[in-house]
Amino acid sequence: MFIGKWNKSVILTYIGLAVSIFGILICFNNNEKSVGFAMSCLIIAGICDLFDGTIARKCKRTEQEKNFGIELDSLVDTIDFIALPIAIFLRLEMNTWYHYIILVAFAICGIARLAHFNILIEDNSKPVKYYTGLPVTYTALIFPIVYLLKYIIPINIFNIVYTMLIPLVTMLSIVNVKIKKPKGIAYLIFPLLAIIVLVLYLGVL
Repeated sequence: MFIGKWNKSVILTYIGLAVSIFGILICFNNNEKSVGFAMSCLIIAGICDLFDGTIARKCKRTEQEKNFGIELDSLVDTIDFIALPIAIFLRLEMNTWYHYIILVAFAICGIARLAHFNILIEDNSKPVKYYTGLPVTYTALIFPIVYLLKYIIPINIFNIVYTMLIPLVTMLSIVNVKIKKPKGIAYLIFPLLAIIVLVLYLGVL
């Protein structure tokens, strides 16, 4: 009756997408806490992305459902970890001409990375041990954590640091270097770190 796949193997991916869209909408709100709420949405989307693949692999899927999940994950990543961060940056009034160039480069490199690795996937069942370059999903921790510097350093220095951070992350996303994929205890450390930062945004800041 409907096109697409709507089973439990992709539900966490859809939840992350919904949270990200909410985060983008929050960025249009002039409330002083809107950035904190949007950062919180970015973190939650990152947690969803961290575990959606694990959940999907535990589900019984056809080859078509596996391929759909791969394509869906990349498409959702463009919203979660490219569009949402850009909305946050614009909410932070990063709107000069050089900011626009930085944000366009961030978007192009992030999407190019996702497209590149989509065409390299040949065996969906073969586990990946290393990433090549920095995955776009890492923005879910990098940008919220570094944003906390705003509360401990002068605002003019913070603005410079945060502006420089974006092209740095952009460059790391496309360089040909090996980054070990999280496994084992990392799946406990990453969510724990994310929860700590999330509590700071929602409960303190």
